[in-house]
Amino acid sequence: MRPLIIPIFVLHKGCPNRCVFCNERIAAGDYSDRITGDTVRTVCDRHLGKDGRRFDQIAFYGGNFTGMDRDYQIELLDAAKGYVDAGMVDSIRISTRPDYIDDERIDLITRYHVSTVEIGAQSMVDEVLSASGRGHSSKDVREAVRLLKRAGIKTGVHLMVGLPGDTREGFEYTVEEIIGLQPDTVRIHPTIVFKNTKLAEAYCKGTYLPLTLDNAVDLCKHALLRFQKAGIPVIRLGLHTTKEMETDNNIIAGPFHPAFRSLVEGALFLDMAKELLGSQDLKRQEVVFSVAPQDVSNLRGMKSRNIGILKESFGIPEIYVRENAKQERGSLRII
Repeated sequence: MRPLIIPIFVLHKGCPNRCVFCNERIAAGDYSDRITGDTVRTVCDRHLGKDGRRFDQIAFYGGNFTGMDRDYQIELLDAAKGYVDAGMVDSIRISTRPDYIDDERIDLITRYHVSTVEIGAQSMVDEVLSASGRGHSSKDVREAVRLLKRAGIKTGVHLMVGLPGDTREGFEYTVEEIIGLQPDTVRIHPTIVFKNTKLAEAYCKGTYLPLTLDNAVDLCKHALLRFQKAGIPVIRLGLHTTKEMETDNNIIAGPFHPAFRSLVEGALFLDMAKELLGSQDLKRQEVVFSVAPQDVSNLRGMKSRNIGILKESFGIPEIYVRENAKQERGSLRII
C-alpha cells in the first residue's frame, strides 16, 4: 500500500543555481513563492480534515531544503512537527541536494522528526553533472548517502535518464553506482525539455538531442530490473503530470508520457512473454497467460499492444490473460 503523503512544495528555495533542465513551475505545478509555517498548517489541516485519516508523512518537495536559511527551515519544520507530536502524522520527509548534507544539517532535521531525505543525484557521471549545471559531484552523492544512512535516516535517490552528455553506458554505470550505495528507494524520470530553460535553448540550437520515448523506456526498463534484483524499490518512474505540462508549448521536446511507468512495466512483461513463448512448443491455436490482477494491464500493454505483437511474432491466433490472485506480482506463467 502506498504511504499517505501531505505534499508541500518549496520551489527553488535554497538552490544555489538553476540546472539546465529545471522549470519547477511546470514540473511541480504553479505553487506560491512563499511557503510559511501558517501555510504548512493550512495544508495539513485541509488534508487531515478528510475522513479523519492518519497520514504517514508531511513531505517538503522541490528546492533544496537543507540549503535554505536555517531559521526558515525551523519555521517550516516546527509547523510540521506539531502534527507528528500530536500523533496525526508519523514523520517528515524532505528533498535536498547532496552537497548540502553534513552532520550539522542532519542534527537539525532529526530534531524535527525528519525520517526520510531524498537526494537529487540525477547522475553519477561527473561530466554529465557538469553539463547539466548541477554544481555538485558524484563524490557528494556518495558522502551524503553515507552520512544519512549512518544517522539512521531513510534515503531516497532521484535519477534522470537522457541528461546532456549522457550515454547508455553512462546511465548503466550510474545505476550500478547507486545500487552500491544501497538507498532505501529510487525515483527515475526521463529528461524533458521545458520552456524557459537552458536545455530548451540548447535543443533549439541543435546542441542537445533528447531521447526518443522508446529509448527512454528501454533504459528505464534496464534500471528497473537492476534495482528490483538488488531489492531497492523504484517508487516513481516518470514525472507526475501537472496541468502546466498539459498547457501548449510548455513542453518543447523529450520523452514525456503521462503513463510512463506503465510503458516501462509493459515492456518488461513483453520481454518475459517472449522468453516464455520462445521456450514452448507453439503447435497450438491458443496460449493462456496467468498473472496477478495488478499486472493484467502491464501484460496487455497500452491498447493491448503487447498481445498484438506476441500474436504476430509467434503466429498464435488467440492469446488469453487470466488473473490469479495468489500469484506473485511481477511474475508471468503459461497455463
